Amino acid sequence: MPSNQGWKGLVAAAILAAAATKFFDSLHQSYKASRRRLSEETGKANGSSKANGKVHYDSELIREQLARNYAFLGEEAMQSLKNQYIVVVGAGGVGSWVVTMLVRSGIYKIKVIDFDQVSLSSLNRHSCATLKDVGTSKVNCLKDHLREIAPWCEVVAVNELWNKENAGRLIYGEDGEDKPTFVVDCIDNIDTKVDLLEFVYQNDIPVISSMGAATKSDPTRINVGDLTTTEEDPLARTVRRRLKQRGITKGITVVFSAEKPDPRKASLLPLPEDEFQRGKVDELSAIKDFRVRILPVLGTMPGVFGLTIATWLITKISGYPMDPIEGKNRIKVYDGIYQSLAGQMTRIGMPDQRVPVALKDVGYICEEVFRGKSPLSGYSTRLTLSKWDPSLPVSIQNVVLMTKDEQKNHEERVLNGGENLVDVYSKETLEFVSKRLKEEEYYSQFR
Repeated sequence: MPSNQGWKGLVAAAILAAAATKFFDSLHQSYKASRRRLSEETGKANGSSKANGKVHYDSELIREQLARNYAFLGEEAMQSLKNQYIVVVGAGGVGSWVVTMLVRSGIYKIKVIDFDQVSLSSLNRHSCATLKDVGTSKVNCLKDHLREIAPWCEVVAVNELWNKENAGRLIYGEDGEDKPTFVVDCIDNIDTKVDLLEFVYQNDIPVISSMGAATKSDPTRINVGDLTTTEEDPLARTVRRRLKQRGITKGITVVFSAEKPDPRKASLLPLPEDEFQRGKVDELSAIKDFRVRILPVLGTMPGVFGLTIATWLITKISGYPMDPIEGKNRIKVYDGIYQSLAGQMTRIGMPDQRVPVALKDVGYICEEVFRGKSPLSGYSTRLTLSKWDPSLPVSIQNVVLMTKDEQKNHEERVLNGGENLVDVYSKETLEFVSKRLKEEEYYSQFR
């Protein structure tokens, strides 16, 4: 028989269990009620509950579904997302994930343009397509799927090929007055991609473009930056060259992978050089001059590209703090930057010419502390490291990323010339350098 103390423990446990059961039952009933209300609202959307030609949904249900986004971004940011009109061109492996996550995150109006159909090979990377969707248009597949997730969102599905001839109608709408706040380029054909980027650039429409996800497998090498900062991406290299021929040298934001090729990794499957073996390659493409090669694609990578684009758009639109690192994969230049500091120590006559900064720290200083660019000019090419304050020893917290010309000027005037920092640099520059070095001091405790 249990003691009095044991009986008390059993009673307390029973009371606690009953309370927990009641709580979870209440939570379950609340969830069922929410689902019932959502079902009713969805039913109205598919039925006759309309006013002035528009369907009205329960705003409380929408807020409940987007509760985590509201908690993360705040009221004002979520209102900004609600006011956007985004056009996504391309609804394949990358574009389908962009559209899906934007709609899931609070976008109320989105247009998706693509002429293509879902194929069996699409199923390793598409965000929502199933076997029953094979043979149907990609845009309608997306629209039908998203109606089940966010019925309040206006998804305009355009089952057409985007090209220069119909550019204005497809981007601006039939009346030519529906200008999007952003265009997302998820096209995998070079000619069409370049035409679209030229169109949005000339019409001053903000854009973010996906470069090549084929043959890539390392998610740590994915970057967001201007097209001019891309590396190890053949598609980006070709697009950059063609846009330059059209007078566009910068101003195109892209997502790209700087993963280096490797003989052990996948590569593009070449076409046989012999015409007889190759056959009539034009017959392999859905449209004349479109892709005719099978691209080896790890199904996860287009999704990572699409999620990166969607996240960038959401934070950009909502004003959420972003401070992207430019060229974070420039491993090959770190040794040169390290040697530039060693050479400077010789030139300024330091008695102990051993560099007190480790080579492994150079990447951290360049990318994490100074974001891959000189704090003096904002340039991200021909970079070096330089001792900053002549009165302090060389250390991680007393070196600054500079261009070669800036390093030479700093040596002549400050390190060897004896001029004060305040006499050489503006107040804004000194404050900015100080801010970066103080940030390093803070982050160093976690390294």
